[in-house]
Amino acid sequence: MKQGVYKILSIALFLGACSAPKLLPLSSDQVKANLKSHIITLSSDDFEGRETGTAGETKAANYLTKQFKSIGLKAKGESGYLQKFKFNSGATFGSSTQLVVNNYIFKNGEDFYPLPFSGNAVVTNFITKVSFGITDTKLNRDDYKGKLNIAKRIFLIESGTPDGNTPHGKFGEWSDLRKKIDLAILKGAAAIIFINSDTAQSDPKADWLNHTTPVSIPILFAKGKAAQLLRDSVVTNCTIGADIIHVEKEGRNIVGYIDNKAPYTVVIGAHYDHLGYGEEGSLYRGEKAIHNGADDNASGTAALIELAKFIITNGLKNKNYLFLAFSGEEKGLLGSNYFVKHPTIDLKKVSCMINMDMLGRLKYDDKALIINGMGTSPQWKEWINTIPTGDMRLKTTDSGVGPSDHTSFYLQNIPVLHFFSGTHSDYHKPTDDEDKINYDGQMQIMELLQTILRRINDADKMVFTKTKDDENEDAPKFKVTLGVVPDYSFEGEGMRIDGVTDGKPASNAGLLAGDIVVQLGEHKVLDMMSYMKALGKFSKGETTKVKVIRNKVEIEKDITF
Repeated sequence: MKQGVYKILSIALFLGACSAPKLLPLSSDQVKANLKSHIITLSSDDFEGRETGTAGETKAANYLTKQFKSIGLKAKGESGYLQKFKFNSGATFGSSTQLVVNNYIFKNGEDFYPLPFSGNAVVTNFITKVSFGITDTKLNRDDYKGKLNIAKRIFLIESGTPDGNTPHGKFGEWSDLRKKIDLAILKGAAAIIFINSDTAQSDPKADWLNHTTPVSIPILFAKGKAAQLLRDSVVTNCTIGADIIHVEKEGRNIVGYIDNKAPYTVVIGAHYDHLGYGEEGSLYRGEKAIHNGADDNASGTAALIELAKFIITNGLKNKNYLFLAFSGEEKGLLGSNYFVKHPTIDLKKVSCMINMDMLGRLKYDDKALIINGMGTSPQWKEWINTIPTGDMRLKTTDSGVGPSDHTSFYLQNIPVLHFFSGTHSDYHKPTDDEDKINYDGQMQIMELLQTILRRINDADKMVFTKTKDDENEDAPKFKVTLGVVPDYSFEGEGMRIDGVTDGKPASNAGLLAGDIVVQLGEHKVLDMMSYMKALGKFSKGETTKVKVIRNKVEIEKDITF
C-alpha cells in the first residue's frame, strides 16, 4: 500500500479510537468492506511481513490496539491491551569466538563456526585426533584406543560415521553429534573441533533458533582450509574459543475483553504475525522479499475484529468474550502458549476457544471449509451439522491438536474449533497478497461463525472431550511415539510435556502434563533434538525405561511403544 493511503487510514483510526462511537449492526457489504480494509492494511509492505519481535509486528500491534479500543473492548493484557513475551531469536558472537591453528588466524563464519551445543570458553592446547570419536564394543570399534594422557586437550572429530552417516547403517546412532560430544567430555576433552571429510555428506547445521542445551566446553565446526590444516598437518599450537550471545526478542499478544458479568467466557483468537522477509519457515526460493501474509493470517485477524463488532452490536450477553490476537504462532505457537501459562482470565471459566487461521482463500470451484476440533465437545457436531451452509462444504476432523493456536487451549482441557479455508500455492510465499483474497468466500465463513457464536452464547458451559490426536492430518508421523505434545517454549534441560494423549505409551506409563523427560532407555534427553533422536532408536512393541522429572523429583517408569 502507498504510504499516503496508510497515513490516511491511521488518522481515521486514531479519530475513531478517540471518539469510540456507539456501534450499530453492520450490513454484509459493510463487513466485507471492513475485512478488506483490515487485510489491505495488515498485509501492506509497511508492515514488513509482521514477523514477531520486529518493527512490523509493533506496527500491526498498534493497529490492532487502536481497533480494539475504537470498538470499545476492555484492555485485558498485562500492560493495557498488550501481553509481552520473550523468546529466543538466535545468537551473535563476541570477540572471543576464535580458531587459531599454528598461529594462523581463521575467520568466524568463513572458515569455522560455533555449534549450538557449545559453551563459552577459550582453550589453548594440543590437538588430539580421534577419527569419528566412536567407542562401541558391540561394533568392535574404539577410536580412543591407545590415546593416552589426552585429558584437557582439544579433540578433532569427524562429524560423520564410517558408513557414510547413513541413519539406518551399522553406525547410525553415532551420526548424533551430541553422543560424540558426551563421550569426548567423558574422555577429558577441554574443547572439540568437528570436521567433515566426506564431501557426500552435509556439514552440521548451526540452528540457533531451536533450543539446544549447551555443554561447558567450546565446540566448533571447521571447514575449508582450516579443516584441511587440522586434518593433514602437524599442529603445534591451537586456540579455540566460543563467545555466544543468545539474542532474546519480545513478542506481543493483543488482548481485548467484553465483560458481561457472565459466569463463563468465550475466547476468540487469531494470530496476526507472519514470516517477515521469509528467512524462517518460508517455502519461497529466491531473492529476499516481504511475505505479506494476506491470507496467513491477516484474514483471520480481520475476522477477529469484525466478530468483536458483531457480538457487541447483536447483544450477545450471556457470555463474556475475550479477543486474542496472537503473535509468535509462526515460530511455534509462542504467543498462545505463553497466554495459557500466564492467563489474564480464569481458564477454568472458559467455555470454549474459537481459532481462525487462514480464512481468505476459500476455493471458487470447491468451497471446502476445514473445521478441526469437532471432537473436543459433543455440542460441536450437534450444532454445526444442522447449520445450512449453502454451497460451502464442511470438511471436519475431531482432533484438538494441530499446527495452530487452538492447540494451546485444547491442552488446557478447553473445547476448541479451528477454522481454515485450506492451503494454496502462495502459502508461506511472498505472493500471499491481498488481491487474491476471496471476500465472498470469507463472508460465507463469517456468517457460519456468527451462527455458531449465537449458539454458544445461548448454551451452558461446553463439555470438554479428549480426542485421538493422531487423527489430525497435519500431525507428524514417526516410527514410534510417546503420545505427548511437547512444550516447545521450554528452556530447561529435557523435554517438557504439555499434553498427554489417552491410550498412548506415555499415558499408559503414567506420564503427566508437566513431566520433564530426561532419558529414554540409555539415551539422555537434553532438548527437543535429542528427544527426537532418542525416539528414533525404538521400534513398535519395544519396552524400555523412561525417566522424568516431576515436581523436582526424578521418577522412572516402564514404557511400551
